[in-house]
Amino acid sequence: MVSESEQLLPKLPLDELLGEVQSRLQAVVAARDGVHALLEAVVSIGRELDLESVLRRIVEAGTDLVDCRYGALGVIGEDGQLAQFVPVGIGEEEIARIAHWPHGRGLLGLLIKEPETLRLPEISAHPESYGFPEGHPPMHSFLGVPIRVRDEVFGNLYLTEKNGGRDFDEQDETIVKALATAAGIAIENARLYDATRRRELWLDASAEVTQALLSGTDTDHVIRSIAAHAGAMGAAHTTVVVAPADDRRLRVVAAEGASAPAVAGLEFAAEGTLSAAVLASGEPRAVDEHRQGAEPSPLLERLPDGPALLVPLGAQPRMRGVLVLVRWRGEPPFTAAEIRMLHAFGNQAAVGLELADARKEAERHGLVDDRERIARDLHDVVVQRLFASAMSLTAVARLIDRPDLAGRVERTVDDLDATIRQIRSTIFALQSSKDDEATTLRGRLVAVVESAREQLGFAPGLQMIGELDNAVADEIADQLVPVLQESLSNVVRHARATRTEVTVAVADGNLTLQVTDDGIGLPAQRRHSGLANLAQRAEQLGGSFEAAGNGGGTVVRWQVPLSRRGDAARP
Repeated sequence: MVSESEQLLPKLPLDELLGEVQSRLQAVVAARDGVHALLEAVVSIGRELDLESVLRRIVEAGTDLVDCRYGALGVIGEDGQLAQFVPVGIGEEEIARIAHWPHGRGLLGLLIKEPETLRLPEISAHPESYGFPEGHPPMHSFLGVPIRVRDEVFGNLYLTEKNGGRDFDEQDETIVKALATAAGIAIENARLYDATRRRELWLDASAEVTQALLSGTDTDHVIRSIAAHAGAMGAAHTTVVVAPADDRRLRVVAAEGASAPAVAGLEFAAEGTLSAAVLASGEPRAVDEHRQGAEPSPLLERLPDGPALLVPLGAQPRMRGVLVLVRWRGEPPFTAAEIRMLHAFGNQAAVGLELADARKEAERHGLVDDRERIARDLHDVVVQRLFASAMSLTAVARLIDRPDLAGRVERTVDDLDATIRQIRSTIFALQSSKDDEATTLRGRLVAVVESAREQLGFAPGLQMIGELDNAVADEIADQLVPVLQESLSNVVRHARATRTEVTVAVADGNLTLQVTDDGIGLPAQRRHSGLANLAQRAEQLGGSFEAAGNGGGTVVRWQVPLSRRGDAARP
């Protein structure tokens, strides 16, 4: 306690001077500590290269430097509104309780319109205060500082609720303005690094996709690769490729990312959708809040709400599809630079797809030319020589006196005739284009025989005689193909054969199918359901069916008239 004598002593001017010196020393120490803390914050910010990490570190450094509870960094978009908001001091649960994310109104909008430092003891007292949305924590003191990158206002640093109920002072303002200057440099470096990294991703992706397409890799695999690379370049959580299924519908042909299973294989009506609009215009479309759009989007409705980008693959009139990228809610929308990069990538990928298609078409034409050449050689050389040999043997057989030798020569001539017919069937197949094989009768028969190869363990012989594609009506062809399938299936299940011959012939107004095997023959007790089905098909067309043993094998013969009864009487 101060004694009564001391209280009576006059206060000397020296005491006041010492008190003032002490106060100033404390201010100098505080300023020194603030400068040291600012230098440490600048160094820590400068270490980061990832833009998202830099933004968050700036806010964290600001709250530490001025000892406040909440901070945020608002990034200004190209439309002059808040494009990204990076908060610090608010947990995920508190964020979830907030009714809506800041849109750049009130004081936030004031700083966007007038990028000057703003310091307030009470937020609600300012005439531009818009109030807080429901669920937002209460805030009073406020300090807002713009962050400039070169001559551009990148965004604003917002700091609120200085601890201890204190107000922000001039020193806080000075420190935060210095931090904002350093932050602008760090942001510029991060943006340059991000642009370089994305450019490298673009080059690598373009090279990989082009190489895969031109090396003959399956197109479906390449489209999935396009989706994966685009997702990496655009930092999207899900990437989808949509292509026309027909004139009125669109279909998801590739999906990569977190929500890919929700849209894989999705098919939807194209009319009025965002995807159809991009296909029609050939221009990319960025959507910040796709659920609020006027146009329907069955695809985006199945994905988490967030910024989306639709990029055309190709240009009119050869549009290959639409590349759709979606980010998580709260993440920044796609920037103009990202849109340009992804649009260029989509165009280059489409060019690669066109080149791959042209290469396959050239190979197909080359294959057709080779098949035509082989067919000509077989017809002009092999068949003619075999025919001449058969004629010579026929003449020689007439000069042979011994019946057994003459019979052997005649059988050889018959074998040559059969061989000539088989070669002619092969010539016809070679002359048919690959695209026709799936639709012509000959192509369908070849496909059935080929499909039985693996089950039989050997390749069945196939001989097709006559103008099958021209002479056989569709109604008869639709019965012939399943009859052949059933006959070969019986050989697989019951015959134990090592050799099977199939002959399909058009002659004398009839179509005949004969399947011969060298198996165990028809059993004494057998089920008749399969054979009865074949017989019923023949009877429906006015024909006949028989199955008989063949001295250690089985012969199935199915024959129907090419013109059904009553057809001749029709006008």
